[in-house]
Amino acid sequence: MEQVLVAASRGDAREQEILDITLELIAEVGYERMSMDVLAARARASKATLYRRWPGKAPLVAEAVRRRGCAISFATPDTGSLRGDLIAAIRVKREILTGQDGPLFVGLMMAAQSDTELASLLREQFSADKSAVTETLISRAIARQEVPPGTNASLVTEIVPALLLTRLLVTGEPLDDAYLAHVVDDIVLPTLQRIPTPNP
Repeated sequence: MEQVLVAASRGDAREQEILDITLELIAEVGYERMSMDVLAARARASKATLYRRWPGKAPLVAEAVRRRGCAISFATPDTGSLRGDLIAAIRVKREILTGQDGPLFVGLMMAAQSDTELASLLREQFSADKSAVTETLISRAIARQEVPPGTNASLVTEIVPALLLTRLLVTGEPLDDAYLAHVVDDIVLPTLQRIPTPNP
């Protein structure tokens, strides 16, 4: 039994090594130029080995991104207020976008525009991650009576990423704390705290 566990552990470590090399290659040459042939050579693995675990490049890359994302804590502290929780959550997103992996993730989002399989896999993954965080924040806020019951948590996932990416990629202005406070105080909170009009 112990030998089986050791073998499984080694297999997991080798798999993670291949996934890490995948992201390294994408950072170096881009998603389009990264191929299973290039990966096999860099990872010193056969293409047959790669295809036994992943059916193609897009699923392989999506798995690598998922594993990298799991290494980043998406949990936000309960600060005692919806405003504090939102700012804490958005700071995590900012660190991802402006950190070492930022260009990698942005590059993959751009590549997804022309690769429908990659786009579908990443969209499903990112949506699940974002929904889990925002639903937690909104549930806390409803319990504190900061927003009305039935408040749509998806509003946060629709508004915040669009604002951050526009700031980062279009205007080039800094994603500093002042901007994050503006996003929360002037855009997100007023939208969330709007009381729905009762049906006639």
